[in-house]
Amino acid sequence: MAQNPQQQNTVPEAACSGAWFGTPSEVRKPTVWLVGVSKIYSRKVGRTFLRSHLAGWLRRTPAETFSALRDVSLEVMPGESLAVIGPNGAGKSTLLSLVAGVSYPNQGRVAVNGTVAALLELGSGFHPDLNGVENVFLNASLLGMTRKKVLQCFDRIVEFSGIGDFINEPLRTYSTGMIVRLAFSVLVEVEPDISIIDEVLTVGDRAFQAKCIQKILQFKGAGKTLLCVSHVTEILEQLCDRALWLNQGGTVMYGKLEEVIEAYVAT
Repeated sequence: MAQNPQQQNTVPEAACSGAWFGTPSEVRKPTVWLVGVSKIYSRKVGRTFLRSHLAGWLRRTPAETFSALRDVSLEVMPGESLAVIGPNGAGKSTLLSLVAGVSYPNQGRVAVNGTVAALLELGSGFHPDLNGVENVFLNASLLGMTRKKVLQCFDRIVEFSGIGDFINEPLRTYSTGMIVRLAFSVLVEVEPDISIIDEVLTVGDRAFQAKCIQKILQFKGAGKTLLCVSHVTEILEQLCDRALWLNQGGTVMYGKLEEVIEAYVAT
């Protein structure tokens, strides 16, 4: 039986005192803190006839489940960047969705200290029938920006994205790279304490990737936190300090980026 989800938007004092992960050299509050986190989903069996569905409901047949995450613990300090690596289906995106507050754990605790902005899926927070201008205001509002602030930084968003006159065209006419350009350009103007990026940096040209990496490094220098999923180790090596290796929902290794990637690549 799954426990009630436990999630809060402030980090417990126990996490700052070293009670979970040892005593730090100086007491600092983590921006992201997970302890014993598990996430369980019901496995869908496909279409069924109404008669079979009703019979199963009357018999109260237990739903088949699978664990997307199993007893995962970690902490990320201000100014740190964490890479989450592993094969497809390892639980990487599930972990990011828990930190972003999109879903909740069945067991354990998830806590964040600060504002969060996430690029979890290509095109999320946009509408294909709206043009670029309208989508900037839509996406920015979903990330917590006021209309006044969007108006103040709109020109910077368009300039950083580099999509030019396409800003007035419907999103359905955009390439995947153009959508990523617009989404990231909005994200950087939000200036969140915690940025969550799932694979999208691998979409698009190298020149824009370089701009994104430079901007993320500036955030990191300002004490911001990054959680990043990517199968491209070169990008992770430029952005991240530490890494979490997941496989089948469980932690295989957690520590310094170079050591975790070396072990992961060797398998």
